[in-house]
Amino acid sequence: MKSIPGIAFIYSSLFFFASIALLFTADLSAKDEVVQCANLIYAGNNTSRCFSDEFLSIVQRKTAISTERRFKSVKLDSEELFKYPFAMMTGEADFIFSQKERENLKRYLASGGFMLVSAGCSSRNFDQAFRREIKAVFKDAKLESIPIEHPLFRTVNDIRKLELSHESSEKVSLEGLQINGKIVLIYSRHGLNDTANTRGCCCCGGNELRNASDINVNILVYALLH
Repeated sequence: MKSIPGIAFIYSSLFFFASIALLFTADLSAKDEVVQCANLIYAGNNTSRCFSDEFLSIVQRKTAISTERRFKSVKLDSEELFKYPFAMMTGEADFIFSQKERENLKRYLASGGFMLVSAGCSSRNFDQAFRREIKAVFKDAKLESIPIEHPLFRTVNDIRKLELSHESSEKVSLEGLQINGKIVLIYSRHGLNDTANTRGCCCCGGNELRNASDINVNILVYALLH
């Protein structure tokens, strides 16, 4: 699996860590615009409800970023999607995007939107479907492994390891999709759903990331800074 080049971090890291400093020194009482995040409905009626929104509250507590504490359900094929800077998608089943959904996904990411995608309960069916759809939408781009040294893992929480819920010898990493050298989508095949903090959902038989909440906090902050 190809990795996003480490040398490309040098310039971006200088700006990135300067931006991080501002997050913790800004006036938290200021009434800044509240960041709202979309929870995608896709391929008909497939929902992304089994993904914890707990990290949204944590971002607000730990940084100067004001967040709406609940996701807003939004259809991938709608114009409403473009109102949200950050969208998340999850599921456990095979699916096929409509042509309109493929067009919207490509336009959303190319115009500044950011997506977090997670295979619910480490679903192989979802993983295969998502990879197939990404290849169909982005002919000249592909998912690449993000090394643990990437600034993404140092935004708010200092993450040194991606921890699976159950011991395993397999290599674990997040994958990113880049457009013009910028990460616009992050994907986890193991799962970042943080189901322990959801209602009516469980990771039954999967091996999702145990430190998902900390990782999700970092991903949202990284997305907003870039």
